[in-house]
Amino acid sequence: MRCLVLILMVTGGFYGQHPGVAEAIDVEHVVVHHEAGRFGGWPANHGMWSWDNELLVGFSYLYYRDMGRAHHVNREKPEEHLLARSMDGGKTWTVEFPNREGYLIPQGGGMHGIQMPDIEIPELTPSPGEIDFAHPDFAMTMRMVDKHIGPSSFHYSYDRGRSWAGPFVIPVFDTPGIAARTDYIVDGPDTCTLFLTAAKSDGLEGRPLAVRTDDGGATWEFLSWIAPEERGYGIMPATVRLSATELVTLVRHRDGDARWISAHRSLDNGASWAYCNTPTGDATVGNPASLIMLYDGRLCFVYGYRRAPYGIRARLSNDGGRSWSDEYILRDDGASGDLGYPRTVQRPDGKIVTVYYYCDNETGPERYIAATIWTPPTKE
Repeated sequence: MRCLVLILMVTGGFYGQHPGVAEAIDVEHVVVHHEAGRFGGWPANHGMWSWDNELLVGFSYLYYRDMGRAHHVNREKPEEHLLARSMDGGKTWTVEFPNREGYLIPQGGGMHGIQMPDIEIPELTPSPGEIDFAHPDFAMTMRMVDKHIGPSSFHYSYDRGRSWAGPFVIPVFDTPGIAARTDYIVDGPDTCTLFLTAAKSDGLEGRPLAVRTDDGGATWEFLSWIAPEERGYGIMPATVRLSATELVTLVRHRDGDARWISAHRSLDNGASWAYCNTPTGDATVGNPASLIMLYDGRLCFVYGYRRAPYGIRARLSNDGGRSWSDEYILRDDGASGDLGYPRTVQRPDGKIVTVYYYCDNETGPERYIAATIWTPPTKE
């Protein structure tokens, strides 16, 4: 499906307004995986990796059931964790079933379904150490058992996700539990920083934090809380490094009916954080951020838009997240707010590939995995 999409430059937004005429860019929407009667969901939980034009993304694979306002998942049937691989920069995809090969098996049967039949859940083991985070074909994914209390785990791969070591325990760092989704930054063969969510002191989700290893994963040290404990939750950080000492992360929040994304900055390599701004107000309506740095130095923030007109939107920053452009509407043909959870990479040719879960009136009621290949506007 190929179309011209208008990028709306709306005045009066939250930050960094750029009034002017709408720009037209070439956007291609691709179905990564759709199957009648099934539910594909939540790439942001699993992660996305790229090696030039070879792309890999993880997602949950369940059975579809109309649940009204909740996720349309049949929780009486199994959840499986799948991978989709593209060798041509996101134009075509092949689905892989690692659970059936003994890899990436959901702990406890998965967050949304029951255990797969005839699949043994492997035991969590201590973090092994001697991990080469800088290996050229390295990938790592973090998984949780429960959103509130309990352990989380990580797996890693040296062959671009074709086989995986793990699951290895992520420590709880003196909290009731860790609810890990995949967000990490590699700084060398022995050094990696994870950006996680911990249960709050009352056992409910959640509060974002940063932890680091400097010994190849043998031990992990608590670095800092990213945001204070709040009445609702702050979860699912999405982080980029701007320099040797400066990091920016976007955190998903909810407090009652209010839902928003906040930007936070560290100037001391994650030892402390300060609130920066709120790029979208409440416009994300419960969706996490996908954040990358483009080749030209801009930040690119993509998110699912969970109120009519439902779809996928993006914003850019020319100044390291201190201000943000108005919304770039990548698509607005969603049939429901049960969509989003994007992950994003940039190809060698400069095009951006964003993968997310989606539903529309043309494809059917099932949630499926989709990709949008798009060209960012020229840097001002």
